[in-house]
Amino acid sequence: QVQLVESGGGLVQAGGSLRLSCAASGSRIRPSAMCWYRQPPGKERELVARASISGTITYADSVKGRFTISRDNVKNTVYLQMNGLEPEDTAVYYCGATVLRADYWGQGTQVTVSS
Repeated sequence: QVQLVESGGGLVQAGGSLRLSCAASGSRIRPSAMCWYRQPPGKERELVARASISGTITYADSVKGRFTISRDNVKNTVYLQMNGLEPEDTAVYYCGATVLRADYWGQGTQVTVSS
């Protein structure tokens, strides 16, 4: 069973930065993909960024140029550097990982951006 533990959320003013981290454990097989999703209040969960083990990276249009996803394949950890935060970025952010075609999720971490 793969466990994902997120950290780094919090409250920040608009224009500020936060860095989220997510460490995967419980499997000797490296995740083929690690990603960040978010769920704003009253809305559906949406993809923020995804990084495959081969290095392919995908971003949502709304965060391109502001957010950067990176992963440490040795530590099985994925990061999300968020710069230029906007109130619209307020959401619960979830880390996800795909291992042997099964998807796993973290418990979520709250990010609140004040105007």
